[in-house]
Amino acid sequence: MRRLFSYEISLCSLNALAAIVVTALAILFPEHALAAEEHGLPGASMSLWWALPFAGLLLSIATGPLLFQHVWEHYYGKISALWAALVIVPLALAFGTPSATEAVLHALLTEYMSFIILLFALFTISGGILVAGNIHGTPLVNAGLLLVGALLASVVGTTGASMILIRPIIRANDNRPFNAHVVVFFIFLVSNIGGSLTPLGDPPLFVGFLRGVDFFWTTTNLYRETLFVGGVVLAVFLIVDIILHRREAGAPKIKDPTPDTKIRVRGLPNIPLLAGVIGAILLSATWKPGVSFSIQGVTLELQNLVRDAIILALAFISLGVSRKEYREANGFNWGPIAEVAKLFAGIFICIVPVVAILRAGHDGALAPLVALVTSPQGAPNDLAYFWLTGALSSFLDNAPTYLVFFELAGGDPRHLMTELASTLAAISAGAVFMGANTYVGNAPNFMVYAIARQRGVNMPSFFGYMLWSGLVLIPTFLVAGFLFFG
Repeated sequence: MRRLFSYEISLCSLNALAAIVVTALAILFPEHALAAEEHGLPGASMSLWWALPFAGLLLSIATGPLLFQHVWEHYYGKISALWAALVIVPLALAFGTPSATEAVLHALLTEYMSFIILLFALFTISGGILVAGNIHGTPLVNAGLLLVGALLASVVGTTGASMILIRPIIRANDNRPFNAHVVVFFIFLVSNIGGSLTPLGDPPLFVGFLRGVDFFWTTTNLYRETLFVGGVVLAVFLIVDIILHRREAGAPKIKDPTPDTKIRVRGLPNIPLLAGVIGAILLSATWKPGVSFSIQGVTLELQNLVRDAIILALAFISLGVSRKEYREANGFNWGPIAEVAKLFAGIFICIVPVVAILRAGHDGALAPLVALVTSPQGAPNDLAYFWLTGALSSFLDNAPTYLVFFELAGGDPRHLMTELASTLAAISAGAVFMGANTYVGNAPNFMVYAIARQRGVNMPSFFGYMLWSGLVLIPTFLVAGFLFFG
C-alpha cells in the first residue's frame, strides 16, 4: 500500500509539473496565443522544445517495461495521457484552440483510428486460429516453420503471425537443451523481417499506406531487400541450429513434455475473415466515390470509413464464430492490444508538432537532421535514411520513427513512390528490418520474449539479445545497405 501511495504521489507531482509548464508557456509566449495559421501549425517558427513530449513518451516506452516494470504495468495509460497533455494544452495556448484541435483531430481521425482498428482486427482474428499438435524440432523443420512464419507475417501482420506460431515452435523444441536461439531467430524473421512486403505486415508500412502509399508498392519495391536479408538470416539460423543440434546428440536426453502428435489447424472460419480484411483495404485503395465528411475541419473520406467499418465488423464476427477453448489455448487476452491502443494514441498526438517542424524542412528547427540525410547537391542520402531510421527503430517504436523520416523526406507519397522510390524503400526497410535489433524495437518482440520465458525457455537478457542481433543482423544490414542503398 505504501508503494502504491508513493506511485500516486509521483503521478500527482508529474501532473503538477505539467500544469507549471503550461502556465509558463502561456506567460512566455502570450503573443502566439492567437497567432495560429489558417492551415496547419507554423512549423518554421516552432522550436525543438515542442519535440520533448514525443521524445519523452518514446523514452518511457523503451525503458518503462525494463526499469520500472511494476509502475509501467499499472500506469502506462496515464503516462501516455500525460505526455499527450503536454502537447495539446501548450498547442492550444500558443496557437489557439481551433488550430490545436484541428491538428490533433487530424492525427487521431485520419491515421490513429484506422491504424488501431487494423491492429485490433488482426490481433482478434489471428487469436482465434489455433495450431494444435506437435512435431519434432529438427533444424530443417525449424527453418521451415520460420519460413512459413515470415511469409505469413506479411498477410496477418507480424503480431498475428507471432501469436499464431510462437507456441507451436516452442513445443517443437521443448525437449532440446539448446532452444533459446530458435526463439531469437523467430523474433528476427517472423516478428520483424517477414512483415516487410505489405501494409498488413508491420505497423510502419500501414502508416505509410494511410499517408497515401499504394498497397502493393512495398511488395514490388522491397522484395529484393526482403529476400536478401531474410535469406541470409535464415541461412545463418540453419547453420547455428545444425551445430547446436549435433552438440545435443551427446548430451543427456530430456523427456519430451509435448510428444509428437498430428498437426491440426483449428478456428478455420477465421481464415476467410483475414481475407476479408485484405479485401477491405484493397477496396479503399481502388474505390474513390468522391464523398467526404468534415469534423472540426478534418476531412474523412467515405471509402476509408467503409473500410474501417468492415474491418471492425470482421473482428467482432471472429469473436462470435471462434471457440473459446481455442483462444484460451493461445493464451489470448486483451492486455497487449489495450496497451498498444493507449500508447499509440499518445504517440500520434505527441508527433503532431514534430511533423509540423519536419514539414518546414531547412527552415525548421530540425534542419541539421535534414542536412544529415541530404547530400551536398540536395539529393536524399538513401544509406543515411536506412541507417538513421533503423537505428531509432531499434530502440523506439518503428511506426512513429517511420513517420518522422517519411515527413523528413518530404511527406508527399506520390513523389516518394516515383522520383524518390529508393528513399522510401530505405526508410521502409530500415524501420521494418531493424525493429529486430532489440526487444523493444517492435511490439511483438517483447510479447514473444514474455511467452517464451513463461514456457520455460532460457531467453537471453536485453543485452544478451543485442549480442545476437549484433553478430547476425548488423553485418547483414551493412551488406544490404551498401548493396541496395549505397
